[in-house]
Amino acid sequence: MGGAYQSYRTSKMQWLPPVPEHWDEQRAKVFFREVDERSRTGEEELLSVSHLTGVTPRSQKKVTMFKSASYVGSKLCRPGDIVINTLWAWMAALGASRHVGIVSPAYGVYRPHSVDSYNPAYLDYLLRTRAYVAEYIGRSTGIRSSRLRLYPNQFLDIALLQPPRPEQDQIVAYLRAQDAHIARLIKAKRDLIALLIEQKLRIIDHAVTRGIDASVALKPSGIEWLGDVPLHWDIALVKHVTDVRFSGVDKHSHDHEIPVRLCNYTDVYKNDKITDDMDLMRATATAGEIARLTLKAGDVIITKDSETPDDIAVPAWVPDGLPGVVCAYHLGLLRPEPGRIEGEFLFRAIGSGRIAEQFHVLATGVTRFALSKHDVKNAVIPLPPVDEQKTICKWIADECKPLEDAIQRAEDEIKLIREYRDRQIADVVTGQVDVRGWVPGPDDVVAEEDLAALGGDEEIDTDGEEDDGDD
Repeated sequence: MGGAYQSYRTSKMQWLPPVPEHWDEQRAKVFFREVDERSRTGEEELLSVSHLTGVTPRSQKKVTMFKSASYVGSKLCRPGDIVINTLWAWMAALGASRHVGIVSPAYGVYRPHSVDSYNPAYLDYLLRTRAYVAEYIGRSTGIRSSRLRLYPNQFLDIALLQPPRPEQDQIVAYLRAQDAHIARLIKAKRDLIALLIEQKLRIIDHAVTRGIDASVALKPSGIEWLGDVPLHWDIALVKHVTDVRFSGVDKHSHDHEIPVRLCNYTDVYKNDKITDDMDLMRATATAGEIARLTLKAGDVIITKDSETPDDIAVPAWVPDGLPGVVCAYHLGLLRPEPGRIEGEFLFRAIGSGRIAEQFHVLATGVTRFALSKHDVKNAVIPLPPVDEQKTICKWIADECKPLEDAIQRAEDEIKLIREYRDRQIADVVTGQVDVRGWVPGPDDVVAEEDLAALGGDEEIDTDGEEDDGDD
């Protein structure tokens, strides 16, 4: 990588370090204007706006979001347009589009006055640097940090750096080559995590369907997919060992309702346990909803609808009571019957491969899959005596601890790699490092499929949040 440029000047934007003297810097409105073109059919490609990968086709994403019934009236964007998720600009959910497609009507779309002024990929890197995110936060409007909005007049007033176009192109070529190396590193870490998770699931699956005593006598379960189970175990329907409750509590707050914290779909989808120290959304619920859906120690919560069958019946467990936390929409609450089943065992069983598969088969839908309450109630689980359930759960925790530690180490390493990438991008796009003399080597090959690893599991689903009115 090169050294510094010869001469620098103070930037117009307070968050930026000194920038190369020959780079231009003018307000965004000099280069862009807001556009508001709407889709008449809703059939254009649906685009996602991510804090990690910018504007990309939704079809390439593996994040959970509920699809709209119709996309008529969605905003159209073209290659070179800047798209900003108004609600999530403070999380850098924005970027320059490389596609013709549609985005939420709540988003801001900005089109260049001249297509030659910017390499869109340069802007894509620049606009998600920490310096620019600090500027969005400073200019955004809202009461709480999580509900800040960056409106068009506020964005168009921000100063944009503009290196000469050949330098922009060189910066993009350099950063894309570095991204390819980084993406391959992240993919290797993710592949390791996937293997560790697979090993963990095999341990759990065997323990909750066969137990942990290899010498115990077995009997046919009478269920083809389950096979043999220990002779002294029962086979139970979920409805015989739990009270199944489905939630309809949405994320909106209403004056006539009681303030609560909500356990949401993503809280369940991304965590094994729901605990009091989690940053849970605040909303309201009726007294009846609070009485029926407040989480208690031992409860198991499952996802009951999703875009794919594999994301159905993903469970989370409530180890301790959570006063004032209510189970939200898109979720089912399973309350174990004392003396019949332990909450932790129920969580382990529902999350195991063979038992989870029956939920995937039962889920119905075309663009969205859903479980009915009847499906959940009539699902089958193996049932050891309660003391043995506790022993199995303790054994699973001990056996899985080294695997979970290894998974955590790999995830921490991915975070460090991402931090290094952010620093490198910021240095290059703000001219702290001069890459004009960089020449690509034989290993600097960039394939689009390689870069896909830059998004993925660490991604926060900002597309699911629509602008639902001012605070």
